[in-house]
Amino acid sequence: MNVANAAPLVYRVERSARARSAAEREKILAAPGFGLHFTDHMVAIEWDKAQGWHDAQVRPYGPLALDPAASVLHYGQEIFEGIKAYRHADGSIWTFRPDANGARLQRSARRLAMPELPVAEFTESLRQLIAVDADWVPSAPETSLYFRPFMIGTEAFLGVRAAQKAGYYVIASPAGAYFAKGVAPVSIWLSTDYARAAKGGTGAAKCGGNYAASLLPQQEAQAQGCSQVLFLDPVEGKYLEELGGMNVFLVYKDGTIVTPELSGSILEGVTRSSILQLARDRGHRVEERKVSIDEWKQGVASGDIAEVFACGTAAVITPIGELKGRDFSVGDASAPAGEVTMAIRRELTDIQYGKIPDRHGWLVKLRD
Repeated sequence: MNVANAAPLVYRVERSARARSAAEREKILAAPGFGLHFTDHMVAIEWDKAQGWHDAQVRPYGPLALDPAASVLHYGQEIFEGIKAYRHADGSIWTFRPDANGARLQRSARRLAMPELPVAEFTESLRQLIAVDADWVPSAPETSLYFRPFMIGTEAFLGVRAAQKAGYYVIASPAGAYFAKGVAPVSIWLSTDYARAAKGGTGAAKCGGNYAASLLPQQEAQAQGCSQVLFLDPVEGKYLEELGGMNVFLVYKDGTIVTPELSGSILEGVTRSSILQLARDRGHRVEERKVSIDEWKQGVASGDIAEVFACGTAAVITPIGELKGRDFSVGDASAPAGEVTMAIRRELTDIQYGKIPDRHGWLVKLRD
């Protein structure tokens, strides 16, 4: 359902009459949390089968008007992305690898039978929002502006087929640390009763249904005192897949870094691919392959596995200190974060914040 536009979209801009004052905004930016506050404006672009992408606008942040029969409400045609804007020391605002996020949004759209937004328009939508909401990008360490681009089926009908109308939107939220304790090792709960995605399902797409399926096991994890849940493969139930919203890496004592290979039910994370590149740059042997839960347990017990961490746009890199199951526990959540984990995290965030050269050309400027 890829409908190319003959020319770049032209945005109509409507400024909010209820924009927060500078004082109100600065109070929020002083302690933004994560996903709690939203900027004054949003992007909206319409699509239909006849016209393709049209009616691009930046408008005041506010509720969406949806018909009760909109396909998103009945058949779950919804996809989204997560990407950040970073303020550099000179005040300029940049984002990180928007081409990769835009391409992933296209892959998700293809899997959910939705229209594919051109990657250039994806990046432009971020730039347009920053043009009016630049003051919402915080400058304190470990802070950023988190973009949530998303697309929904908006056609009003009841019938199982792909919607012929859709809406693409971008909202943004100032973000502090993802975990309340900051960058510290966390405990992870192994889910053996639930799978995140099925073979041939939507696991490789970034769609809401995958996250809805993870919420019950996430509650189970929290009841066990854990921050996140780890899922195993949906076929054999013994190979690592990913966490509820993050990819997982194991660091061996010989410096080898291993992550589960993309299986069709694992989301191809942008942070994941960036870490793989940085690890190779640093001279690590990198392997993308099947990793069994027994390999993790035995590797920690023997000392062959020295560090484990998870990664994603929101949390960047989070050390994993302990893995807990129904009848076992390995690792120590009170141990300090591993040296390799933190070295890669520092390099990645230093690139994002413009503190060291971006030798891979990952940064894209949104505003001077």
